[in-house]
Amino acid sequence: MNPILYAIPFFLVTMWIEGALLRRPEHRALAGYERRDTRTSLIMGVGNLVIGFAAKFAGYGMWVWLYQFRLLDLSHAWWVWVAGFFAEDLCYYVFHRVGHESRFFWAAHVNHHSSRHYNLSTALRQSWTTPFTGPIFWAPLALIGFDPAMILVLSTVSLVYQYWLHTELITRMGPFEWLFNTPSHHRVHHGRNVEYLDRNYAGILIVWDRLFGTFEPERAPVDYGLTKNIETFDPVRVAFHEWVDLVRDVARARSLGEAFGRAFRAPGWSPDGSTATARELRARAMGAVAGGR
Repeated sequence: MNPILYAIPFFLVTMWIEGALLRRPEHRALAGYERRDTRTSLIMGVGNLVIGFAAKFAGYGMWVWLYQFRLLDLSHAWWVWVAGFFAEDLCYYVFHRVGHESRFFWAAHVNHHSSRHYNLSTALRQSWTTPFTGPIFWAPLALIGFDPAMILVLSTVSLVYQYWLHTELITRMGPFEWLFNTPSHHRVHHGRNVEYLDRNYAGILIVWDRLFGTFEPERAPVDYGLTKNIETFDPVRVAFHEWVDLVRDVARARSLGEAFGRAFRAPGWSPDGSTATARELRARAMGAVAGGR
């Protein structure tokens, strides 16, 4: 049984509450819910649960198999859970960062960023293919010696924590933001503003972004969506459009090197520079600002 199933009533009730609050006069400046967009997000969430059941079962099986080769015999003592919390959160950071900086993994993750709205339903716009590409990123924990059941619990806690980050109703949270991921930090992550691209990969702790140079505070208003929006509410197209584009680009590649680059280098990479990656877009924007001084 997927533990997320038990959280579904909470998701539905809190979305209803958020929708009611967004209709109040003081919140009219916020985007709120859009019926077609919300429906797509909910369908994506249901599809993730259905498809992900078998994939996560296989992923858990991989952790169990690797666990027999563990380096340490870790118990279930409180300090192991604390260490596991930090280790799992770091694994999530790596998984999420690779999901943005390698096109193959971006193809599995892009649908989560395809909504031009930002509310609790956006949190449920989950991938139908990430359940197949994700478990490998937590495999080192099993090899270290963390019980696969512990890995499953900690990763589920992280996923549920991230649900409440998808709202515009919560603004800033003071010192809490120094250590933890918050709606403000995650709004930046969903922005298509050049300065916000590929920033704030955090799961629960924002410290990894601060340590590894991927943190960006929320300053300018956030423009949600993709750098090139797909203009559809069709769940199947939302789920697979980037996979289709990736296969097409690899098939058209003129060399093995180009094919590899099209598949695994950063989204937007091209051998002739005709398209740009997020890093290149930021560099150009910074250059333009510096040149205008």
